[in-house]
Amino acid sequence: MTQQYPSVLLEKAVGEFAKLPGIGRKTALRLVLHLLRQETPAVEAFAHAIATLKREVKYCKVCHNISDTDTCQICADPRRDASTICVVESIRDVMAVEATQQYRGLYHVLGGIISPMDGIGPSDLEIASLVQRVADGGIDEVILALSTTMEGDTTNFYIYRKLEKMGVKLSVIARGISIGDELEYADEVTLGRSIVNRTAFNGIV
Repeated sequence: MTQQYPSVLLEKAVGEFAKLPGIGRKTALRLVLHLLRQETPAVEAFAHAIATLKREVKYCKVCHNISDTDTCQICADPRRDASTICVVESIRDVMAVEATQQYRGLYHVLGGIISPMDGIGPSDLEIASLVQRVADGGIDEVILALSTTMEGDTTNFYIYRKLEKMGVKLSVIARGISIGDELEYADEVTLGRSIVNRTAFNGIV
């Protein structure tokens, strides 16, 4: 195979950056060349931050959000409404909902949604721990804030069947989010209104 770049080290670096989602080889090359132009301490600080993140980051033992400690800042905040849980697909969705400043309850991060085509079933997600949180008591409402896709609706229904007899209110975000949209890409106003105007969920979309 012909070497594409004048340096094997450059080629390896570009190859690693190109593995990132949404980064093609041209963009990867631009990023690598940018780093090469920086002072060595700045590049070392960049590399150290990434390595430290991977090595030391934790996941909240309560909601599975990303955290620096065993319990995340949201779950540890006594000002939050601990009787309400907002169920989301990913950590990015927690950040999206928080940005609306319309929700003051707690979260539960599933780590994905049910997708048989991708080989993801209920046991691959944090559904059992959600059921256990509700079973432990003190929860009045569970808000299902998953993407308005077929997979999201399937996951909503599965969770509904697991929780429907546990005496908690089950609601789903209002369909201000267009069908097929992923939560993280919704604008803050639309997402905020969808949470505020949530409706009761009875297993039917």
